[in-house]
Amino acid sequence: MVFHGTLSVMSPDLAKGLILVIEDERAISDLLRLYLTREGFGVQVESDGLAGLRAARTLHPIAIICDVGLPSMDGTEICRQLRAEGNWTPVLFCTARDDEVDRVVGLELGADDYITKPFSPREVAARVKAVVRRAAHAASATGPLTLGDVSLDPVTRRVSVAGAQIQLTATEFDLLEHLMANQGKVLSREQLLSEVWGYAAIVGTRTVDVHVAQVRAKLGDHSPIRTVRGVGYSAELEP
Repeated sequence: MVFHGTLSVMSPDLAKGLILVIEDERAISDLLRLYLTREGFGVQVESDGLAGLRAARTLHPIAIICDVGLPSMDGTEICRQLRAEGNWTPVLFCTARDDEVDRVVGLELGADDYITKPFSPREVAARVKAVVRRAAHAASATGPLTLGDVSLDPVTRRVSVAGAQIQLTATEFDLLEHLMANQGKVLSREQLLSEVWGYAAIVGTRTVDVHVAQVRAKLGDHSPIRTVRGVGYSAELEP
């Protein structure tokens, strides 16, 4: 089942949830729709930035695939407004730009992934499933994790620093959870891409570095994430 422009009720057989695609190129949105529906997702397509923002607010999708260059409002502004409102639905940017600065800016705004056109629709579907799978992981999670002043609850997906709750994107949360669950272990960037993002390092390990920097900035001086030069990252307290 596919929806275009107007609000619709998703069929109950689409148990995997609704994906919002905000893309003004019809050929691309049709391709994404085809592959995502094959995977069992419901799909709502919007071709305008403002309409996409309204749909994100009202339809409560489980993930958003958003073009950066859109009529009326670009994708980065959509993401910025959602994050400012406390909406942490996973966002995957889709754009023709292949500049690392654009990628970093998108991730710093709270995007969970960044896909450059031309892309394989199968890869996009795989990344969407990885984001959704990480979010569903909370249902089978064990008890809270604590490391120094940082506390993380995998079930409620809440993180607090010295007793004060902070907001993390879905990917930032999963990255911090994985590091804390492997306290003291040094994990390479390639490992983190595979185990947290769910795909190989062909996308480049810069994605990991940007997300680590974002998590550290939000945790401030209480961050337990350490850089092991030439290897990767670990979560541990200073000796």
